[in-house]
Amino acid sequence: MIFSPVEIEETVNMFMRQNLDVRCITMGISLLDCACEDSKRANQKIYDKIMRYARNLVRVGQDIEKEFGVPIINKRISVTPIALVAGASSEKSYVEYCRTLDRCAKELGVNFIGGFSALVQKGITPADRILIDSIPEALAVTDNVCSSVNVGTTKNGINMDAVKLMGETIKKTAEASRNCAINGCAKLVVFTNAPEDNPFMAGAFHGPGEGDAVINVGVSGPGVILAAAREYKGRPINELADGIKKMAFKITRMGQMVGTEAAKRLGVNFGILDLSLAPTPEVGDSVARILEEIGLEGAGAPGTTAALAMLTDMVKKGGVMASTNVGGLSGAFIPVSEDEGMINAVKQHSITLEKLEAMTCVCSVGLDMIAIPGDTPATTISGIMADEMAIGMVNNKTTAVRLIPAPGKKAGEWVEFGGLLGGCPVIDVNTFSCADFINRGGRIPAPIHSFRN
Repeated sequence: MIFSPVEIEETVNMFMRQNLDVRCITMGISLLDCACEDSKRANQKIYDKIMRYARNLVRVGQDIEKEFGVPIINKRISVTPIALVAGASSEKSYVEYCRTLDRCAKELGVNFIGGFSALVQKGITPADRILIDSIPEALAVTDNVCSSVNVGTTKNGINMDAVKLMGETIKKTAEASRNCAINGCAKLVVFTNAPEDNPFMAGAFHGPGEGDAVINVGVSGPGVILAAAREYKGRPINELADGIKKMAFKITRMGQMVGTEAAKRLGVNFGILDLSLAPTPEVGDSVARILEEIGLEGAGAPGTTAALAMLTDMVKKGGVMASTNVGGLSGAFIPVSEDEGMINAVKQHSITLEKLEAMTCVCSVGLDMIAIPGDTPATTISGIMADEMAIGMVNNKTTAVRLIPAPGKKAGEWVEFGGLLGGCPVIDVNTFSCADFINRGGRIPAPIHSFRN
């Protein structure tokens, strides 16, 4: 393939001035064959398998960075949901399994390992319950492990017993890790329709339908899309949409190259390429600023959901033309603490929790990295969660909640998470109670349109 001088200059600008990067290469590893009645033996098998497959992950990522000049920000690992593996043992706590994952992450030099997870969309097994009960302590005593729980799907409905339990678990996790460098809730996601091949943390796990090992890649370029939007200032929306789509195509080609090369060098299959626009606290790397460039005074202004819908759709359309491996989440993330434009919108009161919920109908995930008052009741957290899960169930899309009750903090106060997790003001929460609704338990049935067989 021959590139023109203009294309070369454009690519250089993407990396040097517009924060284009491969946000993560994530190796998914199946641990199903590590299940064992003896938990010590099981943990040793888990350690040995992860170390065997991922021993060269960081080095290969660094080599590709140097050879191709492509920044690869994070090297990560996802594993089979631990509840499916640890259930073979008779242990009453799975904290030791979490410690094993953390040990692997530290020795391998990856920044996160995901998969301390359970899939409870239709029911909760004893192993699922033990894992969920272990989350507060497990995330408090480890540094690099991420946890997720899937509580609903379009096909199965929403497990409201699990929603209630996770509201309580989030409260306990916030309190257990209140003195940790990273609050455990920043590493905990609750899903509906969780994808089995998501490379992004904190929700990554290696689904039971996946192969033994695979490389999944997450590409992110909010700065590049922002630059494209500026070129179409004042022009009709359909012309702007076309410009965004073309730029997404170019970003995807770069990610395809990195994923293919990494998989080849590591001797595993290339899984999927996730095109999600994942912001960071860095100026110029914000999804909110793209929305402003489209024509909004601030994220959250009237028209925000429509603008975000267009942006997400164009990113997906451009990507699927450039790669047959598009998967994961793919769209636009709106994490409050990880997006400097979103942080500013909260400070300026142009965005609220309810507006963020509306935006999640059309973006990649859901209510992400949002600090709420520390005294928010567990039932209120479950209610917020239930609303978000319903959006995912009815619209047949992935939605998620990563709420962080900030111990001792009130609305408007600042909380800091550090690094890529950033910091943000505590957002106000509706104080009307939903306790009677949440305490009913049971299951919200699947919507009528789920019956498509």
